[in-house]
Amino acid sequence: MAQLIDGKAISAAVREEIREDCEKLVRETGVRPGLAVIIVGEDPASQIYVRNKEKACQEVGFLSRTYRLAADTKQEQLEELIDELNRDKEIHGILVQLPLPDHLDGNALLLRIKPEKDVDAFHPFNVGQIMIGNYDLAPCTPAGVMVLLEKSGISVAGKRCVVVGRSNIVGKPQAMLLLHANGTVTIAHSKTKDLADLTRQAQVLVVAVRHPKLITGNMVSEGVVVIDVGMNRDEAGKLCGDVDFDSVAPKASYITPVPGGVGPMTITMLMKNTLTAARRAAKEI
Repeated sequence: MAQLIDGKAISAAVREEIREDCEKLVRETGVRPGLAVIIVGEDPASQIYVRNKEKACQEVGFLSRTYRLAADTKQEQLEELIDELNRDKEIHGILVQLPLPDHLDGNALLLRIKPEKDVDAFHPFNVGQIMIGNYDLAPCTPAGVMVLLEKSGISVAGKRCVVVGRSNIVGKPQAMLLLHANGTVTIAHSKTKDLADLTRQAQVLVVAVRHPKLITGNMVSEGVVVIDVGMNRDEAGKLCGDVDFDSVAPKASYITPVPGGVGPMTITMLMKNTLTAARRAAKEI
């Protein structure tokens, strides 16, 4: 049976490191990391995510500002707010919570955020930095996966890594981070033929497709490390991942549970990115 990778415990340990580093930064430079989150509309899931980000900021000692705007807020108003936050020296990270109402151009808003304050690491500049391996901000979920592997003593160097999923938020950057860690990486997706043949070759398997229990026990090899990024609900309404845990865990060497695996790391890495941005800013004072 696989050893569980405890995302809650690892996240808590990393947040304690961030809290200590934050206080050190404040003592030495007077700079306290600041995160601004913009949320438009009343999407229930987004409201929960934003509250969790506020709690995380409080936990690690960051300045937190949340801008809750009406669903009919105009594009120009949002752009003006982002411009204001770009100029604000107390704010080191700017995040626009997705999804946005249909009338808003999310890509234009992303491009409006200064790359050095783009703590989601979605700006094309930061994406390019990740591509060439010259980065210190990385998308939060893929970065969290790498920390889970590192803290669990799992090296990907020289190993066959398969990423199932090609989104700009997880799949593509995850593949690049694994590659920078010297993994040999293959990306699979909805058009991949004979998916099971490919996943059975994986020594490290990362699955991020939002497809409940897509990966089953007959699709993996003995000893595989399985990272399940999915968060879905099964036919009974119970939370589950993209991996069928019950059939895969007996064959895996390590596996992340859902919930309690990758999920807790995402906001933790947002805190890490905000700290990194604040450190950069402190050097420029």
